[in-house]
Amino acid sequence: MTWNKGRGYGRRYKGSDAWPFIAMMAAQKGGWRGGWDDDDDDEWEGRSRRRKRRVFGQGELRLALLALIRDEPRHGYELIKAIEELTGGAYAPSPGAVYPTLQMLEDEGMIAEAESEGSKKPYEATPDGIAELDGRADEVDALMRRLTGMGEKRQRVRSPDLFRAMGNLATVLKNRAKAGKLDKTTIDEIVDIIDEVAKRIERL
Repeated sequence: MTWNKGRGYGRRYKGSDAWPFIAMMAAQKGGWRGGWDDDDDDEWEGRSRRRKRRVFGQGELRLALLALIRDEPRHGYELIKAIEELTGGAYAPSPGAVYPTLQMLEDEGMIAEAESEGSKKPYEATPDGIAELDGRADEVDALMRRLTGMGEKRQRVRSPDLFRAMGNLATVLKNRAKAGKLDKTTIDEIVDIIDEVAKRIERL
């Protein structure tokens, strides 16, 4: 069912033709439970992230880790959490990517272990590391803005109220279907309502 501005949907569902659409929403296994649960949402987001391009281009993880270490001494786990926080939970690099990159930075003389109590030694930026960051300041700023933008976008997209409203619609349709209250006249009325709502959303 394709929406075209000024013309509405390319195909208008009528009578029994609307049933596949309504049944698809109503006959979810176990129902929608009044909304989308967190597990379903996380699973969908995981699949969505895998379809998107990689978060870091060539050498960008190295640059991000070096920049975060310059801000304050951190060890590997803290760096993973820092990137996850920057992206609003949308992305966290794997230990298998972070720790070899830290070893590379240490071998290059860009970072070194800092003095600290405890078994985990944080890294701090060396003068050579700070010099590289200063020389690539514009690149670093753009990279950090992009990571922060991922978090801001995620906050805009994730709306519990929106998902709750969609879940309520599916639940109502499921209950009407179970009660046998989806005859041709009722389906036509429901389709009219959905079409009108779609038009209003399109105009927002």
